[in-house]
Amino acid sequence: MLLDVFDYDYDYDYDYDYDYEHEHEHEHEQDVVRSSATYPLSDKITDKGQQEHRMRRSKVSRKTKETSISVSVDLDGAGRVETETGIGFLDHMLTHLGRHGLFDLKVAAKGDLEVDAHHTVEDVGICLGKAFLQALGDGSGIARFGHAAVPMDEALAEVAVDVSGRPFLAFQATFAGGHVGRFDAELVEEFLRAFAVNSRMTVHVVLRYGNNVHHSIEGIFKAFARALSEAVRLDARVKDVPSTKGMLET
Repeated sequence: MLLDVFDYDYDYDYDYDYDYEHEHEHEHEQDVVRSSATYPLSDKITDKGQQEHRMRRSKVSRKTKETSISVSVDLDGAGRVETETGIGFLDHMLTHLGRHGLFDLKVAAKGDLEVDAHHTVEDVGICLGKAFLQALGDGSGIARFGHAAVPMDEALAEVAVDVSGRPFLAFQATFAGGHVGRFDAELVEEFLRAFAVNSRMTVHVVLRYGNNVHHSIEGIFKAFARALSEAVRLDARVKDVPSTKGMLET
């Protein structure tokens, strides 16, 4: 199981670990989140004017009475994905997220699927959002904004991302059906909202049209992957935090 083996062989230049507890917003229960991230405090510019590679990686583990989840993220990966959530369609969409965003992702989740998939899908979104937030550090050197429009056969999805520090999701999608297999289509919005809030990003999603629910959701995840990749990429021209305020909201 991925939950048993969940480590990259990384040599971290900067590392921190912390534990904290807070109440689950729906069930008012205690959960425990364990996190680690690695990133430099500032970028170095070489004599050729190019930005040195930043190791932007993070791991987050979260355990509640409903779910037990571990995720690992490398923002500068090659699209390698290992995911085992117990929800086949979610694994399929997370694979698209990593592959088309060129993120290395490891996701392992055990949830109360005997109830339904809601808690697991939402909590995976929470953990991935936290992992992206930590891997980004203070956001120095990133492009900040990303946008993508992606077709999937008859469906067309559009996503815009702002790594703003101001969490918000605008979601405009009407699906032609309520399920893909046993996966409830309304959980797409729940996943994206959990990600946006915990990564502190502004995310706008519009499904322009689509008759097939699978195609529509897949188009959304592919567009999200491409927009997110564009937003978090390092730009050698950006020497500090990409904001006229000199900081991104935290």
